[in-house]
Amino acid sequence: MEADARTAGGLDGRSAPVQWVALLAATVGGAALLRLLHVPAALLLGPMAAGVAVAAWHGTIAVPRWLYLMAQGVLGGMIASRFTPSIVGSMAHAWKLYLLVTLGVLGASSALGWTLARWGILPGTTAVWGSSPGAATSMVVMAEEFGADARLVAFMQYLRVALVAVIASAVAHFVVPRTAMPTPAPFFAHLDGARFACTLALVFGGAFIGHRLRVPAGALLVPFIVGSALNLGGWLTPELPQWLLAGSYSLIGWTVGLRFTRKILLYVARAFPRVLASILVLIGACGLMAVALTYFADIDPLTAYLATSPGGADSAAIIAASSGKADALFVMTLQMIRAITVLFIGPPLARFVARQVGERRDSI
Repeated sequence: MEADARTAGGLDGRSAPVQWVALLAATVGGAALLRLLHVPAALLLGPMAAGVAVAAWHGTIAVPRWLYLMAQGVLGGMIASRFTPSIVGSMAHAWKLYLLVTLGVLGASSALGWTLARWGILPGTTAVWGSSPGAATSMVVMAEEFGADARLVAFMQYLRVALVAVIASAVAHFVVPRTAMPTPAPFFAHLDGARFACTLALVFGGAFIGHRLRVPAGALLVPFIVGSALNLGGWLTPELPQWLLAGSYSLIGWTVGLRFTRKILLYVARAFPRVLASILVLIGACGLMAVALTYFADIDPLTAYLATSPGGADSAAIIAASSGKADALFVMTLQMIRAITVLFIGPPLARFVARQVGERRDSI
């Protein structure tokens, strides 16, 4: 009787096409609203929220694995497109400073992840991946590839991204009251046909090869590594239009969101106060590093704060560029260095913390 009532009130008795239509409608509405509100990562958070809603309403659909892998390839190509010669030149010019700040932020986030795992607030290595101050979407993807609970990692990562963006915007507004919002890139901009074809071969071919060779998180890392080399060598700057990025973000968001259940949502609600407190502690620690940069490296306060913000590289770079007061190159370089560093040291770091706190199940 209880099962029948549950089916009648949910989507598990509906056909797959009906569930997909409901998911698409919720995605379009949610993403459009978030974009109007200038919420960071709206094109990913909207689909993720739609997936959570469908899953909580007893939906039974899931994103095919091969589509999820292709979306990872697009994400790797997107990161590679931002690894430009100007960023490498900036790294070479002040590598000691970048290294020191990167290690400081990673040290603070690792200590926080260890504490969350040690106190049992989050299971296993999930706490480490959720606290990692890298590109949020990349952390969610890699966390799943290495056995952590992608749902909880997404919850932590995007809560932090939202908080960092809000606080950074407030800081920028205080320093530069008339900061203008940049115009969003058009969805259907003109494409260079040959370069776009090469980009598709890079992201989809790289994702396929990385997966077949069983490279850890290979569907993301192979396109990133190859694409970065091609970009820095001047042979190919990946061209990824907004419609392709939006589609890939949707696939990743749906994959994570559709795995939420009412049980995991209740767990998230119980853990929320402690996770929120940990995020605020991390933001505060990074703020202290920004103060140190201002006093000891003669970096202006807004640039220092945006560069050390733990996550939300896109938001930090946009705020820096639109303020007219911050050094956007410095901000983007430091954010990229930290994101790339986390991509490679994240797996061994997660395993190290798991050994320290004792192996535990990584899912609810």
